[in-house]
Amino acid sequence: MNRLVEIRRQEHFCRERALHDSERKSFWLAEAEVWEQRALDEIAFHFRECNAENPSHSISAQSLNAA
Repeated sequence: MNRLVEIRRQEHFCRERALHDSERKSFWLAEAEVWEQRALDEIAFHFRECNAENPSHSISAQSLNAA
């Protein structure tokens, strides 16, 4: 999860730069969006890893959703 913290830190940095750099605001906001997507990818990866380690839990959760 340290990786996610660093990714979010980069996203925040880009958004802060957008606030203070009006000439390149769109560039910094686009960079922030890239970092945000990386964060979402990291969360999804972590979620898949957790479910792969405990497949019985994901099976029982699927059973509950199907009912």
